[in-house]
Amino acid sequence: MSLLDLFRRGDAVTQVVALLLLAMSVASWVVILWKAWLLRRAGGDVARSTAAFWQAGSLQEARQQVGAFDRAALVLPLIEATQAQAPGSLAAAGDKSQQLTRVLRDALHRVLDKLQFGQVLLATVGSTAPFVGLLGTVWAIYHALTGIANAGQITIDKVSGPVGEALIMTAAGLAVAIPAVLGYNVFGRLIGRIEADLEGFARDLRELLVHPVAPAAPIERP
Repeated sequence: MSLLDLFRRGDAVTQVVALLLLAMSVASWVVILWKAWLLRRAGGDVARSTAAFWQAGSLQEARQQVGAFDRAALVLPLIEATQAQAPGSLAAAGDKSQQLTRVLRDALHRVLDKLQFGQVLLATVGSTAPFVGLLGTVWAIYHALTGIANAGQITIDKVSGPVGEALIMTAAGLAVAIPAVLGYNVFGRLIGRIEADLEGFARDLRELLVHPVAPAAPIERP
């Protein structure tokens, strides 16, 4: 029995379960492919952008160099957030250390929201898809028992169809859930690494702007 035959022969509940599993599978695979591309690029961008920042001679030069490497726009928002706030606003209240802590925290949250996008969907699909498949399994077993009760005797043709439908629903639920769970776990580790790098850069940037180091005076030779 193919999936198409199952969909055609099934009733409304079976068709709804099959369509729901198909939608969950398509959505999870779209997120998996998109996040794999995004995180692969983001990991390299963060490493190159932070290296370019610390090799620059000034903050303005660093902003330009980071913009050339930061294609995913993860490091540049942190730098731009440190610009002076509008005078007279509450955002400019407090000393410089407090201002930088606030703006860098807000910018870091926005960047991390971009990296975390889609994780909730993968977690939801991974945790619910087996139960959706189980619903189709239970419904198919119910059909098998109903067919046996109506026939009055157990025959292969009364049992094989519903049992095959039940097995397919179980396998479909697992096939949808397993990639989502694996993607969630793998992406979670990659996001954790990038998040640690961004938090470290934000902390170092704050210290640099709070306690700027004056350039060393040239040594005069006699």
